[in-house]
Amino acid sequence: MSLILVLPVVVPLATAILCFALRTSRWGRWVSLGGTLLHAAAAFALVAIVSDGTVIAAQMGNWAAPFGITLVADALGAAMVAVTAVTAIATAVYALGDIDAERERLGYHALFQVLIAGVSGAFLTGDIFNLYVWFEVMLIASFGLMTLGARPEQIDGGIRYVTLNLVSTILFLMGVGLLYGMTGTLNMADLSIAVASLEARGPLSVVAVMFILAFGIKSAVFPLFFWLPASYHTPAFAVSALFAGLLTKVGVYALVRMFTLVFDLDTGFTHEILLWVALLTMLTGVLGAAAQSDFRKILSFHIVSQIGYMVLGLALFTPLAIAGAVFYILHHILVKANLFLVAGVAGRLCGSTELARMGGLYRSAPLLAALFLVPAFSLAGFPPLSGFWAKFLIVKASLDIHAWLAATVALVTGILTVFSMTKIWGAAFWTPHPEGLSPEPARLGAGARAALILPIAFLASLTLFIGLVPQPLLGFAEMAGAQLLDPADYIRAVLGDLP
Repeated sequence: MSLILVLPVVVPLATAILCFALRTSRWGRWVSLGGTLLHAAAAFALVAIVSDGTVIAAQMGNWAAPFGITLVADALGAAMVAVTAVTAIATAVYALGDIDAERERLGYHALFQVLIAGVSGAFLTGDIFNLYVWFEVMLIASFGLMTLGARPEQIDGGIRYVTLNLVSTILFLMGVGLLYGMTGTLNMADLSIAVASLEARGPLSVVAVMFILAFGIKSAVFPLFFWLPASYHTPAFAVSALFAGLLTKVGVYALVRMFTLVFDLDTGFTHEILLWVALLTMLTGVLGAAAQSDFRKILSFHIVSQIGYMVLGLALFTPLAIAGAVFYILHHILVKANLFLVAGVAGRLCGSTELARMGGLYRSAPLLAALFLVPAFSLAGFPPLSGFWAKFLIVKASLDIHAWLAATVALVTGILTVFSMTKIWGAAFWTPHPEGLSPEPARLGAGARAALILPIAFLASLTLFIGLVPQPLLGFAEMAGAQLLDPADYIRAVLGDLP
């Protein structure tokens, strides 16, 4: 079991070393793609092992938990690594047509692989301090990717991004230190037992709020989200897609993991905070998107609004709501990454992602137009796409416990999302180009066209498949939700049989 848990982290790290050595060679891109495929094989092998409800754990260096470094995979962790692998494959193929030789020379592929390793490590770690370590690995790699090329807007966005994330890091470390002082352990499974025996619940709730702030910054929730729209539109399109799909979801994953495994003793306080954060995140994100006039900025604000749905599922804290949150996270990673990939092709064809300078894509690139509609309608919650089921689960969970305000905000946010997607469709695809130009796909070249369109078609087909056949993913999400609400198997896998 140790090998299968280590591979999703070791493979991209080893690939990063090779890619850095080959950064001046065109072979680097193919090594990166090959490493991404190996990472995917390891990820889906992990899913196969846990698909029957098994939770597996391994202790690095044979140091028994809770004293050693623990890697653990339950249904949620394995699913997150698998969807990371799918997104990484799509982005790696897209990069063949999007990332130029100069960015490759500067180390794009090595940084890309380090980021994948950091994300996978965060999903598999069973130790809260090592979660901090993987967050820092992600931060270093993502900052490098964001500023690759060193254009002024990239540097500006990168500084905002790293500054807020450093604030998050400080809060996270302070919370870790206080939690260790209160319990004497940092192993998540051991923490679940230790906090239950604490008599002073007040200080524990204060620490919980610190973790809400720390993970909330990384998740881009209200009112801590402003770094995201200021930075995600600045890097290469492949980088934007990778960030949009994965980075904020690591923060959401950390919230879900900690507030089901550790901070679940005072849900009347902590989850009430999460509820209002979720509702305000949905509304401010979708209203911010409606006010934007740039393709990528609109999509960036919609990352914020959709994060609200995921946090809402956690805040409601029922089996259906948690399952809905898991389903929503997995669906949204694929859809949001795909929309940024579409924005990249549209921007290259039109020469800009400003809606006022775009147009005519419906006639000149009908395949791209059709592929845009799939993730756009899915984001808005149209049946029979994956987003419909994701929103349905969250809204139904709200109605089941008579959370009328939560259900109303979720539905209103969905309606306003339709407005933003229609705004993009009308300006970029349906109306003629304002300067009378005809965006011709032939300008990209045959090789670049295939590299850019195939990942978009692949992710769109997954979105459609999940929508038409939702039961496998829904069943997996329900199993993941059940494991989160009853972590006995998780604790037993890490610590062994305890009295």
